[in-house]
Amino acid sequence: MRTVKERAELALNNEFLRKAVRFTTERLRDGKRKASEDHGNWEEWRERGRQIRLHTIAHLDYYLNRFAEQARANGAHVHFAETGAEAVKIALEIAAHKAARSVVKSKSMVSEELHINRALEEAGIEAVETDLGEYIIQLAGEAPSHIIIPAIHKNRHQIAELLSREAGEELPPETSVLAGFVRRKLREKFLSADIGMTGCNFAIAETGSIVLFENEGNARMVSTVPKTQITFMGMERIIPSWSDLEVMATLLPRSATGQKLTVYMSGITGPRRTADGDGPEEMHIIILDNGRSEQLGDPEFQELLNCIRCGACLNACPVYRHIGGHAYGGTYSGPIGAVLTPALNKNVAEWDDIASASSLCGACYEACPVKIPLHDMLVYLRRRKVEQGYGNKLETAGMKGFAAVTASSKRFHRALKAGRVVQRLVVRNGEIPARIGPLKGWNKYRVAPSLANQPFRERWDTLQHELRASTALTVTAQAAQERMKAALNRRAAKVEGREAADRTQRSAGDHAGPAFVRKEGQTYDG
Repeated sequence: MRTVKERAELALNNEFLRKAVRFTTERLRDGKRKASEDHGNWEEWRERGRQIRLHTIAHLDYYLNRFAEQARANGAHVHFAETGAEAVKIALEIAAHKAARSVVKSKSMVSEELHINRALEEAGIEAVETDLGEYIIQLAGEAPSHIIIPAIHKNRHQIAELLSREAGEELPPETSVLAGFVRRKLREKFLSADIGMTGCNFAIAETGSIVLFENEGNARMVSTVPKTQITFMGMERIIPSWSDLEVMATLLPRSATGQKLTVYMSGITGPRRTADGDGPEEMHIIILDNGRSEQLGDPEFQELLNCIRCGACLNACPVYRHIGGHAYGGTYSGPIGAVLTPALNKNVAEWDDIASASSLCGACYEACPVKIPLHDMLVYLRRRKVEQGYGNKLETAGMKGFAAVTASSKRFHRALKAGRVVQRLVVRNGEIPARIGPLKGWNKYRVAPSLANQPFRERWDTLQHELRASTALTVTAQAAQERMKAALNRRAAKVEGREAADRTQRSAGDHAGPAFVRKEGQTYDG
């Protein structure tokens, strides 16, 4: 398996992928910004969402038990799976019991986490993705590169080639034609499928209901046409009540795609009842742990379970926008994937790999609708990796040397002076283009600036003197302005006094006799 650096190298050399990912994530990010601004009090709702998630995860055992009780009371079969392998086994047993030959699936990141398609195919069961993006990447034999838009890295010409191969005829790269073909193809699959398989955006503890968010309507078809429904649900996807769903239904679509509301929001409470016109005759809900419970009680990582899978952190992340999702090497990509993958798998060897794919800029936290501090968690992962002895020995030695130098001002200044002398061997026009040592990775895409001939610390006395002189001049100028202003005020007061005296004299003359009025140099008797 390649390292994240090697996978990122492939992505960086794929110009189309970089442009496509950048274009789409910028559009999604701008849509989220506009939708949140239009909402008006977005930060208040973010905090409400965070508090709901914090409360739910803190009492997860209670709400899971309540959900299971209510779902069973509604006629659903509820299964708990500790591992991914156990969840797959339960699903295959259900399929075998129903003698299923085909399964239609709506978009589900948990099913991607389980690699359920591969397991079904190995069991001789056809599995068909019905979300358009998922269907495209299934034909391509690839994994999703984005939580919300799986085929973000493909253009319509590539999609036309894939669909033409499936259709057995050449299809033009026109969106309406391609979407029309997929619609006709999937309609046949919906009608013939033995099992419908879905994910779960939210589970309502008070009623035992599951809620699906989508924009295409395929999840509604998957959950109503086949006679049997299997729903994969991460154990953290639960919320207490329908009133809490109002907050999530506000946060999720705005954060994901900039929509005020998702096009389809389906609430499913058990299998079909006698009076219902459609729906599955049998419903199974498989609640998956797969490492999630390991985060409970961990003050550094419990908030990881607050995630509502909106993908906003991917759209905001400068690293993801450059390398796309496949470079992360796991089911989940972007900042959430960089934390979730090693945390769920407890894979210390990969912590230095995936967790290092971040600039720690904090953009993911600012974008997250429930305020998960992913940038802090990435630092925690890096620290744990070092504490468990998986650190880079050369890097460790370098940091110890840096600490020893900076611990003493004398050693620090001596090191700077030595550096200014040594750098002359590699400096060109004020820059260091050489790809040696720690500069190798940095200078591959940019150049490092050279050390200043006179560092800021040595310039400080001169700068302070200049500052004092400038301040003194400013004070002097201000004093001169104040004196000028006072003189002008005194002059204005004298002029006003003389004019008042003149008016008094003219008034007295009016009472004493005829007034003489001066007009254009003449005098005449009024």
